[in-house]
Amino acid sequence: MPEYIWPAAADRRLIGTRLSRLDGPVKTTGKAKYAYDMNRLGMLWAVMVQSPHAHARITGIDTSAAEAVPGVVRVHIIQDVGAEIQWAHDEIVAVAATSEEAARDGAAAVQVDYEVLPHFVTERMVDDAPDAQPAQAETTGDPEAALASAAHRAEGSYHAAQIAHCSLESHGQVAEWEDPENVTVWASTQAISGVASQLGEAIGIPASNVHVETQYMGGGFGSKFSADRWGVVGVELARMTGRPVKLMLDRDQEVSVAGARPSTHSEVTAGADSDGNVVAWNSRSWGSGGPAGAGSPPIPYVFGFDNQSHAHTSVPTNTGPARAWRAPNHPQACFVTMRALEDLAHAAGMDPLDFFLKNIERTGDRAQTYVEEFEKGAELMGWRDRWRPRGSDTGTVRRGLGLALHTWGGRGHRSNCEVIAYRDGLVEARIGSQDLGTGTRTVIALVLAETFGLGIEQVKVTMGRSVLPTSGASGGSTTVGGVSGATRRAALNAAEAVFERIGPRLGTDPTNLRLRDGMLHFADGSESPMPWRQAAALIGVNPVTAAGANPGPGQLTDSGVGGIQMADVSVDMETGVVGINRIVAVQDCGLILDMKTAESQVYGALIMGVTYALTEERVFDPVTGRMLNADMEFYKLAGIADVGEMIVHMMTGPGYDERGVIGLGEPPVIAPGAAIANAATNAAGVPINEMPMTPERVLAAIEAGGMA
Repeated sequence: MPEYIWPAAADRRLIGTRLSRLDGPVKTTGKAKYAYDMNRLGMLWAVMVQSPHAHARITGIDTSAAEAVPGVVRVHIIQDVGAEIQWAHDEIVAVAATSEEAARDGAAAVQVDYEVLPHFVTERMVDDAPDAQPAQAETTGDPEAALASAAHRAEGSYHAAQIAHCSLESHGQVAEWEDPENVTVWASTQAISGVASQLGEAIGIPASNVHVETQYMGGGFGSKFSADRWGVVGVELARMTGRPVKLMLDRDQEVSVAGARPSTHSEVTAGADSDGNVVAWNSRSWGSGGPAGAGSPPIPYVFGFDNQSHAHTSVPTNTGPARAWRAPNHPQACFVTMRALEDLAHAAGMDPLDFFLKNIERTGDRAQTYVEEFEKGAELMGWRDRWRPRGSDTGTVRRGLGLALHTWGGRGHRSNCEVIAYRDGLVEARIGSQDLGTGTRTVIALVLAETFGLGIEQVKVTMGRSVLPTSGASGGSTTVGGVSGATRRAALNAAEAVFERIGPRLGTDPTNLRLRDGMLHFADGSESPMPWRQAAALIGVNPVTAAGANPGPGQLTDSGVGGIQMADVSVDMETGVVGINRIVAVQDCGLILDMKTAESQVYGALIMGVTYALTEERVFDPVTGRMLNADMEFYKLAGIADVGEMIVHMMTGPGYDERGVIGLGEPPVIAPGAAIANAATNAAGVPINEMPMTPERVLAAIEAGGMA
């Protein structure tokens, strides 16, 4: 059995280099086919009738007029009379028709009667919230006594709004039944294997009879793990009509009901001694992401203090369901904690970089990593030369610096891979994972090529189908660890099987063979190296096949990363506009397989961070309960002119590379909001405690601070 380890640094040809994503050409030329692009022969379009009320009970449904609309083939009731609706835009009836226009006309003709019930959609003030769950408090030491004796204190209220996942490719799928027992679903999903099982159970057929395919997917960010009710409805409509059915959410549905990151509101009091050591932390928080409320954010974040107390209240609202949004609860906790600690550093009269380093041992095992990252970040930002105390800048447009740090688990999910070596020299990896656009295909190809000593052009990756070896959902930053570990194991097993096949034909022991630099080598030097293609011809007609599985963290994967970020922003004191000048991100993620895609992950996270820091917010009308900005005009995302200069530095070398592969997608999205808010506070001279930092909120903070 081969030893399942990564090649030594001196033996790596591809690992750690900068490879462009293999899917780049098909995406930039428009050849890539997403779920929305699938148009099957005889396909029907499906449109759903949605509730206009945030909370109501259905008292009547009349579909007769819809059934008479030309082109309408089927009207399907999703929630019938008596069902209680918990949010606006919830699905009531689906209409399938021969064109999208006919389906919309049919949906408009459906008559639904409601008994409107009281709703609650704004949880900013927890005391006003009905049905708020009892606060769960955790206390260590005696924070009240420690606060009473603290030399420096800081108090503040911090607010992070509820935001949408806002995937540019909306949720949905195209479903087509091959026969009464087998269905193919082209889905926009982060969990190919899981969705096949979910749909099979929901529609009453074996999961093996549900063939899910996702070659390309336009964003999910944690919202596309489930088959969802609309997924089941689409498959059922296809079965009822005997025709393929496309059901994709409209933009207003996508932003309203397809997932949201919970809000977090918090009140914090913290204290430090005369040397700047944090001696006390006392906080309470509350927030919601929908009818079930939301989980407790880990406050205080990253740091742990001898005397600390935190209580969280989950507030149910009629605003649609919460779903995991990149690093669930961490961005909110980071914002609250880093803003409060920056306020405490200001109260102590300290540079926040010195203050954080003073307390860095409170971060636990990752303390030394954070020290190294802060040192690098300070160098790239020029922090020591450029930082000035809060409010030092003058003029209309004022500039400031801020920082934050973060952590995340990563790990590698359970994944299976099959590697096939053919006699023409091609080596193929087959794996049932999905590529969300982050470079998963490229990483699998890189690992396979590295293991066989080949170039990227000599290997093939087949993925994106549920009929392939099962692989975990792409969430929790576990994909790269899972697929790389499985591919490495399968490739090592396949290489050993090749040696066993061709060794006797070469008159040598299989253990004497090695693959390197596109050649088959004889370890004892008895023969000259042989080109791989010539050696592969000895495999024969039947290809060599071997499997490998990643069981979780182990020799090839690890868990736990950390990173720091620094922001340089400008605040216009007359308009309240916060502008990003520069963001520096320093990140570790264990062994980096492809430096280019790793950096790309961080750049993407920084762009998302700028967006949720400055513009993203789901705004609800408290009277009607409806979302007021459920479109791309008023639910604003950052553009290229908004993000400023981004500098990314990946931590590599001794102490990092030996850890194995750790996922990277989520960690760097955690800290941008906190770093930007701290920089805006430093620039404006007053606490900027709300995200998004809209001009109206910044101006209100400036006026409240007496800086207007």
